[in-house]
Amino acid sequence: MEVRTRFAPSPTGFMHVGNIRSALYTYLIAKKHEGTFILRIEDTDQNRYVEGAVEKIYKDLKNLGFIWQEGPDVGGDYGPYTQSERKPLYMEYAKKLIKSGHAYYCFCAQERLDDLRNKYAENNMTFMYDGICRGVDDTEADERIKNGEAYVIRFKMPRTGTTSYDDVIYGKLTFKNSELDDIILIKSDGLPTYNFANVVDDYTMKISHVVRGNEYISSTPKYKLVYDAFGFEMPKIVHLPMVNKPDGSGKKLGKRDGDVTFDSLLDKGYLKEAIINFMALLGWSPGGENEIFSLKELEENFSIDGISKSPAVYDQVKLNWMNGLYIRKEDIEYITELSIPFIVDAGFMTERQVKEKREWIKKVVSAVRGNVEYLAQIPEHIGIFFGDTVTVENDEAKEVLIGEHVPTVLKAFKAKVENIDEVNEDFTKGVFKEIQNETGIKGKNLFMTIRVALTGQCHGPEMPEILQILGKEMMIKRLKKAIKE
Repeated sequence: MEVRTRFAPSPTGFMHVGNIRSALYTYLIAKKHEGTFILRIEDTDQNRYVEGAVEKIYKDLKNLGFIWQEGPDVGGDYGPYTQSERKPLYMEYAKKLIKSGHAYYCFCAQERLDDLRNKYAENNMTFMYDGICRGVDDTEADERIKNGEAYVIRFKMPRTGTTSYDDVIYGKLTFKNSELDDIILIKSDGLPTYNFANVVDDYTMKISHVVRGNEYISSTPKYKLVYDAFGFEMPKIVHLPMVNKPDGSGKKLGKRDGDVTFDSLLDKGYLKEAIINFMALLGWSPGGENEIFSLKELEENFSIDGISKSPAVYDQVKLNWMNGLYIRKEDIEYITELSIPFIVDAGFMTERQVKEKREWIKKVVSAVRGNVEYLAQIPEHIGIFFGDTVTVENDEAKEVLIGEHVPTVLKAFKAKVENIDEVNEDFTKGVFKEIQNETGIKGKNLFMTIRVALTGQCHGPEMPEILQILGKEMMIKRLKKAIKE
């Protein structure tokens, strides 16, 4: 069987956690089986359409590396790949169901449906259309349509028996037909509903696997009956486990729950590589101890068998840990490029200064990246490299600069700095040993004294990095103030 999967977002807003995970799993299933990954835009809900959202979907997917082989922008043999451009096709298929007796025209006014819905609500019952228009024969329906009466097309659900389907993750699932509503296939504006368009599109595009959240489990028997009415074989259904909030409530993570959009994660300095890795583990187990995977490694190792039935938890602590790991291991040029906007926004440098001092900034980022979990934290750690004045940050650091040895150490170090042309690796390796030999001062009294005098902090980057980044001129200025010359 040729594997053909599709990611079918609606252009109604930003990519959130659920979107990213669905897109990732859909992409990985296709790649694992050397199949085709398809992008389809489901824009039948014109009331919720957001201008520019389609282009944003393209940008985000490309940024994540989920490259599609068929889609609205690249074409393919089964297009159009935008639902609003396929409108005549849906009506054609809906009329086939009317002709076979599986669907019917419904002329119920919105007022009647609202009254019916209110009655169900008053009795704490789930609304179901009462099927009154099932009795409208073809002749009457044709006449009412000719007279311009508004209508929708509904599917005629069986009233008795059960409907079952095999879910790749959850196994065989069975539902009572009496609990299935006569779903609308074609709306009054002539556009299809999400339910119907998916069936038609998945069949005509030869989709082999449908990947979606498990909130659609109870809707799938309706799709199954529509497939059966056409005589179509239903694709393999892969329902993904829910992603829950990290608060232990067991409630689903919503779009409004904190930083759950792709843009918000990028804006805080989460790396796309870490986001992909983290999302892959939200409901999938690789079956071993390793949890760190590049997208290429995921393509090779991913398996549907590893998808869990149990809900996943959006663990912010784990995301931070994983992102910090990627910050430390990725190429420093790449990390520097991503860090620059945060440095500029924090007011440390202008964009022009950034261009002029790119290599210096790279050293700064390299020195502090081991202490950050996401790049928005970078400004919190780089202040020690800017300005002539050092602020001693706390009592612990102030204590370091108290003692008879302090002037001796700082004057000896200042003399060493003044006698070199540049601060290079040879200097940073040998200067502390030389001062120890000359003064007899060693250990904490030597290293910590110089660290606090230069940075105001007891902790931070390694001393050789600090010395090379500050450079000769800056160190002399700071040492003079520390010695109070």
